[in-house]
Formats: sequence, C-alpha cells, structure tokens
Amino acid sequence: MKLHVRTIILSDVHLGTSDSKVREVNHFLRETRCARLILNGDIIDGWQLRRGGSWTKAHTRFVRIVLKKLEKRDTEVIYLRGNHDDILATFLPLAFENLRIVEDYVHDTPRGRYLVLHGDIFDTVTKNFVFLSHLGDWGYRALLNINRAYNAWRAWRGLEYWSLSRAIKARVKEAVSHISNFEDHIARLARERGCTGVMCGHIHTPADKMIGDIHYLNSGDWVESLTAIVEHWDGRLELVEFTQFLREHPMEDGEPVEADPAAELVEA
Repeated sequence: MKLHVRTIILSDVHLGTSDSKVREVNHFLRETRCARLILNGDIIDGWQLRRGGSWTKAHTRFVRIVLKKLEKRDTEVIYLRGNHDDILATFLPLAFENLRIVEDYVHDTPRGRYLVLHGDIFDTVTKNFVFLSHLGDWGYRALLNINRAYNAWRAWRGLEYWSLSRAIKARVKEAVSHISNFEDHIARLARERGCTGVMCGHIHTPADKMIGDIHYLNSGDWVESLTAIVEHWDGRLELVEFTQFLREHPMEDGEPVEADPAAELVEA
C-alpha cells in the first residue's frame, strides 16, 4: 500500500554529493502519492557539482521519479530556491504547467496559511559572506566523511547508525544558539506575513513545535536526519522519519538503509 497524502514537503537532498541518502529518498517518493510535492531548496547541490561532485544513476532516478509524479500522477510540483541551488534566483519565478519554481510559497491548509521557504535568507554568513559559507560547507563535508568512516566501523561492530554532526549541533553552545535564532527569525517573518505557521529547511534540523503562536516545521534533510513533512487529507501535518516509514513500507531490494550512496558510482 502506498502512502496517499495531500502534500509532501522535503528539502536538502543535496543531489550531486556522496553523502546524499538518495536511495532512501527515492524509496520514500516511490512509496507515496500526493497532490502536491514541495521541494524546499538544496535538492541539487550546485556548489558541489561546480567542484566536481558525484552524480550517479540514483541521482538521475530521483529526477525521473519527480517527473513521473508530475506527468503521470497529476502532481503539482513546487520547487523553492535554496542556497546550494542559488543559480535559480536569476530566473525566478518560472512556471510550466504543473511545475513552479519560486522564491517562497504560501500553502493553505485547514488549520491556516503556512509560509514555505528554504530559510537561508536568515543565515547571515550564507547571505553576506559567500567565501565563509563555502568554507563552512567544506568543513561540513569533511565532518560527514569522518562520520561515514566512523559508521562503517559501527556497522562492522553491529551497532546502529550515529550522526556525529547532529550530535555536535545539539551540544555546541554556538550551534544551539544559531538554530534558536534562526527559528525565531523564521517565526517572526511568518507572523508578519499573516500566516499561522511556517515550513522551512536549510539548517538540517527537523522540528515540529510551536514558537509562540506560530507552528514551526522544519523538514530536516536527506543527508543525516532523513525526514519530510506530509499533510494528510484531513489537514493534519506530520514530520515523518524514514526509519519509521520503513516499518510500513519496507525496501524490497534488500539494500541496507545506511548504505554508502557513493557505491552507486560503481553502477554508473
């Protein structure tokens, strides 16, 4: 049984990098049906592709799955610009039948209007210090490489996957403060726009909570958290974790969930 919902919101897939959990997100999209698919920024990592990147067959498969939803499932697709795919800013807005590429979007739900945006406009470094932003991205990729090697060792020992970078973000005071400030700024903007809630990505930290009178949702990412937001037909909004999703929609090909996406390079 496929999961049928009104809307799916996901962000930060980072296609073009070896750390993208593209097999997992492809499985999630294949096992779902929706009237509207919102791709909330950093779906394709243009920064990494300019440096060489690692585009694989599985990354192409993601694009094909989205196009199939667009053409055969009559799904409306809304693509919002992120900072890693910021080249799109030159052409916005664009519309092709059921496909729209925009800066931000207001999503109407039974519980009110939700502002949907990637969120990088509130990241001072990303917006004003491009060099530092790329340097930070390099450091993050280096951390993910260490994390991949560490989890290969954990898998050999029969231990579960553990995210080093998520642990750092949760414990380092400056990172916690940055996330808190980001959330407050996003909630304030939603309030100013007359919305009851906001959906964003960018910081790779999934969330579903109230910030004052604003319902704050962050779709997380498909590098570490493997999460998405779904809107059910009754209007209920839910943050879905892939590990929970697998219990009702198991992968049939036998591939390990935490397999290194770089292995796809062998197929290519």
